[in-house]
Amino acid sequence: MAPRPTLEQRALVWPLAGLVAGAAGMLTSYAAAMVLTVREAPVVAIAELVVRSAPGPIVSFALKFLGAWNKTLLLSVMAVLTVVLFWYVGAWARRRWWVPVLVYSLMATLAAVAVLLSADWSGVDLLPVAVGYVTWLVVLSLLTEPLRRADAVAGEGPEPGSTGAAAYSRGRRQFLVRAGLLGAAAVAAGVAGRVVGSGRRQVEEVRRLLRLDVRAPRVPAGAHPDVPGLAPWQTPTEEFYKIHTAIVVPAIEPADWSLRIHGMVEREVVLGYQDLLDRGLTDAWVTLCCVSNPIGGPLVGNAWWSGVRTADLLAEAGVLDGADAVLQTSQDGWNCATPIEALTDDRDAMLALAMNGSPLPIEHGFPVRTVVPGLYGYVSATKWVVDMEVTRFADVDAYWTQRGWGERGPVKTASRIDVPRSGSTVAAGPVRVGGVAWHQHTGISAVEVSVDGGPWQPMELGRVPNTDTWVQWGGTVDVGPGDHLMRVRATDADGVVQTPVERDVLPDGATGHDVVDFSAEEA
Repeated sequence: MAPRPTLEQRALVWPLAGLVAGAAGMLTSYAAAMVLTVREAPVVAIAELVVRSAPGPIVSFALKFLGAWNKTLLLSVMAVLTVVLFWYVGAWARRRWWVPVLVYSLMATLAAVAVLLSADWSGVDLLPVAVGYVTWLVVLSLLTEPLRRADAVAGEGPEPGSTGAAAYSRGRRQFLVRAGLLGAAAVAAGVAGRVVGSGRRQVEEVRRLLRLDVRAPRVPAGAHPDVPGLAPWQTPTEEFYKIHTAIVVPAIEPADWSLRIHGMVEREVVLGYQDLLDRGLTDAWVTLCCVSNPIGGPLVGNAWWSGVRTADLLAEAGVLDGADAVLQTSQDGWNCATPIEALTDDRDAMLALAMNGSPLPIEHGFPVRTVVPGLYGYVSATKWVVDMEVTRFADVDAYWTQRGWGERGPVKTASRIDVPRSGSTVAAGPVRVGGVAWHQHTGISAVEVSVDGGPWQPMELGRVPNTDTWVQWGGTVDVGPGDHLMRVRATDADGVVQTPVERDVLPDGATGHDVVDFSAEEA
């Protein structure tokens, strides 16, 4: 005797059909993107469209409070919303067949628009969208067909052992079998697509085998003060901060990379990766920092960069009178406008190919990125750079400036306390303290600390090879038992003392003094 199915039980399988069909479409779309080595799969394209369209204050809030987790949160929210939508698509399919078609069409249109608005798209980039859309329609139809037949036979309330109850049970079994087979096929397609479309892994292998003629980094003698617990003067590559708008970072083989220099120039210049190598690489220690770095924050690092000076390349192109900016564009479409004097003066602004003696990691811009001392990254540090247009600030509207950030982005004098850490406990008496200070392309001449509002005490400065790097500082302060507050300030090479006025990172970098609280106990 077949059990009597309730209306609630019969209705529940429809949303399940929507979930399976939705997941199948997403997986086959992903598989198609992987096989075709399309970087911006539909989900990625939509996520990056959200990032590009977000107002400046929202982006600033996400960077400040979420840090590296901001993209994870965005993708998680998108996943939850998508699951809920697919659930309701299945539920709507029971009574209104046209609703799933409409929803799928709108979702595919959104994905297609996102792909079309991404950088460097081609017709093949739309194929994953089409594959996902067709999969949604076909799989949902196959899953709901036995359910429709069962509902049609069962009516509104079949009795135990009736033909309707048996038809419902048979239809449910067919649904479960189809859902299992189609779901497994979609998962297999996704896995196969990832295996076949190994574009990033191929680029990683090319990078691993690449041997560049660059000098190994050697930390200058005396750069690191004798302060236990102080971080290395050279930031390890794996610990160097990463801030970018790409959901999936571009994976570009050196043989496929090129850079076009054009615009207000006497002659257009197009360079390949080998062209840069043939020119010979220069090396320099340069500290980079993010404009979103709060006072005392971690979004700053010092590395040994190797590349070709932008001043030489722009001189070869012949910059025309009146140009005051270079619009740099990344392979993923991000752009920034850089003051032309920062790319053409005596500083070591360069197209970098190596970081800390090895080819750039993919996340840091492999195969080529821009490094410009003295400017925040949002107006200068273009990863995966592929285009440089010599132009005027008045004629361009770059990614971050159109979101309310400052136009030129000069680095501000900043200092940070690394030892002791906030909340730590030390032995009362003489205490070794230390940290870093920076004002790239100007330099640091002095660092002082004040304990509990007392007089400013000068600290010892480590030696640096140029003004484009941070300076590590250290010294000794005497503290008694109890709780203490210590603040730091730096003076740049021009004699300008770091301001105590606290300002947020928006629109052109935070200001204020770093302050740590710690406790001292009798030994």
